[in-house]
Amino acid sequence: MTPAAPHDLVVTQATLADWPVIAGWAAAEGWNPGLSDGPAFFAQDADGFFLGRIDGEPVSAISVVNYGSDYAFLGCYLVRPDLRGHGHGLTTWKTALAHAGDRTVGLDGVVAQQDNYRQSGFELAYRTIRFTGAAPRAEVPVGVRPAGPADLAAITAYDSACYPADRPRFLAEWLTGPGHRAFVRHDGARLTGYGVLRPGRDTLRIGPLFADTADDAHALFAALTTEAAGSEVAIDVPEPHAAGVALAEEAGFQASFETARMYTGPVRAYAQHRVFGVTTLELG
Repeated sequence: MTPAAPHDLVVTQATLADWPVIAGWAAAEGWNPGLSDGPAFFAQDADGFFLGRIDGEPVSAISVVNYGSDYAFLGCYLVRPDLRGHGHGLTTWKTALAHAGDRTVGLDGVVAQQDNYRQSGFELAYRTIRFTGAAPRAEVPVGVRPAGPADLAAITAYDSACYPADRPRFLAEWLTGPGHRAFVRHDGARLTGYGVLRPGRDTLRIGPLFADTADDAHALFAALTTEAAGSEVAIDVPEPHAAGVALAEEAGFQASFETARMYTGPVRAYAQHRVFGVTTLELG
């Protein structure tokens, strides 16, 4: 059978109803997407998801999610395995990337694709390592509690200092999604970190884990893992963050997967020392 040519591919914006197709392909790649990621992803930019179809059948996917006027994040770059190598991915990529306009674009690239991303103008910022292990039970330190609606404004402001863009719409869904558990830590009236645990296809996922200090991160990690004690949990840690790597290793977690954070240009300065665990590889 002759494969369909790239010009037979029709790339259009995807809707939330298409998310199960994209998430299913991601799961087949071993990416372990969250069970309820879709609503939060689409809340950030409902126009930032794309599917390529041949004769109406989905064969490729990508997301280019815009954050404000300066930054976008590319993820969910997938082609159905039986139709790879025929240019469908590149056609989908070029169509979707136009959505970012002149924004700097970030991505978390799997090892096999990093050379291709460099050829498209992406430069390495750092590696991210996924650590996986059985969640330990620990005594939750003073100052940590479940996040509530009254915490949303403080979390949103804190998150903006820990990420290259503001993302209030995303956070409003991420903190309260089905099965998501969010915790905050305070020093008096001041927020010193927050973290989220969510269900994934294969393991539970921690992300983000943002904290002022290693002590704050350990306290939040204890709350998150105790919530999931005995279950398999994964966290994606920027490799240059020695305290973040140590936190995962001290819990007995093992490195299981790696990606590379890459950008096409400069990004807004943010508190990288607070990023003990990234939010999600799909949206940054």
